[in-house]
Amino acid sequence: MFYRIALTMVASLLLLTSSPLVAAPPNFILIFCDDLGYGDIGCFGSEKHRTPNIDRLAAEGMKLTSFYSTCGVCTPSRSSLMTACYPRRVNMHESARKEWVLFPLARKGLNPKETTIAEVLKTKGYATACIGKWHLGDQKPFLPTEQGFDKYFGIPYSNDMGSQQRKQNPPLPLLAGKTVIEAPVDQNTITQRYTEQAVNFITENKDRPFFIYLPHTMPHNPVHASDRFRGKSANGGYGDSVEEIDWSTGEILKTLQKLNLDEQTLILFTSDNGAASRWGGSNKPLSGFKGSTMEGGMRVPCVVRWPGRIPAGSSFDQTVSTIDLLPTFAEFADAKAPPKSHIDGISIADILTGQSKATPHDAYYYYFRDALQAVRSGPWKLHLARTVKPRNKPARVVPAKLYNLEDDIAESNNVIDDHPDVVKKLEELADVAREKYGDQKKTGSLQRPAGLVDEAVPLVLNE
Repeated sequence: MFYRIALTMVASLLLLTSSPLVAAPPNFILIFCDDLGYGDIGCFGSEKHRTPNIDRLAAEGMKLTSFYSTCGVCTPSRSSLMTACYPRRVNMHESARKEWVLFPLARKGLNPKETTIAEVLKTKGYATACIGKWHLGDQKPFLPTEQGFDKYFGIPYSNDMGSQQRKQNPPLPLLAGKTVIEAPVDQNTITQRYTEQAVNFITENKDRPFFIYLPHTMPHNPVHASDRFRGKSANGGYGDSVEEIDWSTGEILKTLQKLNLDEQTLILFTSDNGAASRWGGSNKPLSGFKGSTMEGGMRVPCVVRWPGRIPAGSSFDQTVSTIDLLPTFAEFADAKAPPKSHIDGISIADILTGQSKATPHDAYYYYFRDALQAVRSGPWKLHLARTVKPRNKPARVVPAKLYNLEDDIAESNNVIDDHPDVVKKLEELADVAREKYGDQKKTGSLQRPAGLVDEAVPLVLNE
């Protein structure tokens, strides 16, 4: 009898220690590219770019093939990644000047009262670093070190926003913490330097849990690459920058292996939105580009690797999003996420570990700045009817369109006349979004204020 009880206790202990949710908390490395398209890496079909290290992440982990950002441009999508909220909920869907994204000297930024993914992980003793492009406010109250990150090294907004873009812009700054250490930054070496910073941070924190948020500056235009990669790809400067990002990913993998941290580390690789319509990026087989609510604007490549926890060579093709990462990381780290009523994301820990095959989202919403333009539920996506007013042209109505994304990933076959019941359901879901988050001039019941400073001060080099 005692022997059987002992065996049962041992078996229970083995079961507990093998569970990914009760094992030692993992390290997290979140690699976030800028304007990398759905079809820009090998494991998602690229025939131009050599990306063996990113492809290795997919081969040894999971591809998320219906993974979405919440917007087709930088600032809103990054606010969602940090807070697990749709951009309108945190009032980061556009600048105070009603522009698509935040520009240098913006008075607006991510409200420091919001709870970020870094702040959640710090409650469990994580060392946290943001290395790369921030773009959630360039004023000091909004910078990464005020939003849960112990370390920041990078540029505060897009790489085309230097003094050549607008006269009032300062030279494009490189920051360490809150201090400008180089201006204008040498962009040819930026991916290399980000990689060195990431490797150093891993090495310095190898004996404690760490979170690295690595939002690459590339391949946003103007594209840059170091001498080792410049002119070497089959796709011009754009391809050069993508292949250097792949090299960077490989250096991180080598470091983890060298330090015996491989099986303790979850790596997630994705992009902030789709590729632009110019400059060499590809969203194939999707339609649309950066800035749009077509699939090519917001569905992005995503691969996740955690050896021994995430099934190798697996894939998931139902709706998940950047808003799901905060609650997912919190669950894996046994940390407390903000209450469900306060965020829009849902943990996908069970999906990543192969225990669930169902999307957590009954509906997913596509906003273009302040306007709700589409809603997805299951395989169905409804583009809502809307009025557009081109400059110097009369207004016109764009009719609603319905697509079955499982059968028609390219959104080429409008089946709205064949499924009135589906249209009705999706229109009802759209009304739910309008009530919660707002739509154009209508304010949503869940909206919270962004951060705002009285006067914006330029980030400049103190020589």
